[in-house]
Amino acid sequence: MVELLDVARYFIIRAYEDGMEAEITNMKIQKLLYYSQCLHLAMYDEPLFLEEIQAWRYGPVCPPAYKYYSEFEAQQLPVPSKEFLEGIPNDKKKLLEEVWENFGGYHAYKLSEMTHGEFPWKKARKGLAPRASSTEPIRVEDMKALGYQKLDFIERNHPAYEIVMSKVLEDALTSESSTRIKKGEVRDWINSLLD
Repeated sequence: MVELLDVARYFIIRAYEDGMEAEITNMKIQKLLYYSQCLHLAMYDEPLFLEEIQAWRYGPVCPPAYKYYSEFEAQQLPVPSKEFLEGIPNDKKKLLEEVWENFGGYHAYKLSEMTHGEFPWKKARKGLAPRASSTEPIRVEDMKALGYQKLDFIERNHPAYEIVMSKVLEDALTSESSTRIKKGEVRDWINSLLD
């Protein structure tokens, strides 16, 4: 597992590298942490970090990270030292880069709006008024399911997706595989089971 604040620092550093430092606020970090946890759960069947994510009014929030950056409110977060990133394994950095590439370009309010439309946050807040406070945890199983949805979205939006899928379908339709089922084989197989 990775230290929660190191994941947050990764995104802050990426924002500065991409010239988006003015947009990297506590609210945005919370949503990027959430999507990182969702994707990691879907890919590895285990959390990226231990801390709980809760269904707060403006979307998913990881309270320890929120508290750590709370003094900045909606202001730009300061750039941390890159040394903090040395503790993040390369495979985790690749996942965080995917999250940044697919969600880092959105403004914090857009990310909040996105999470409000997704079932894990809605489910955790079921029965609460829209503006009600909440510390209800978002279930790990629900984040994992959302992670699968997001992975599918990321895959389908990849520039090479249509080309690769067209080639796979073409190959499948034109192949003369020895495993192709011929006319009558299914009926013969079912009859053999009934005998």
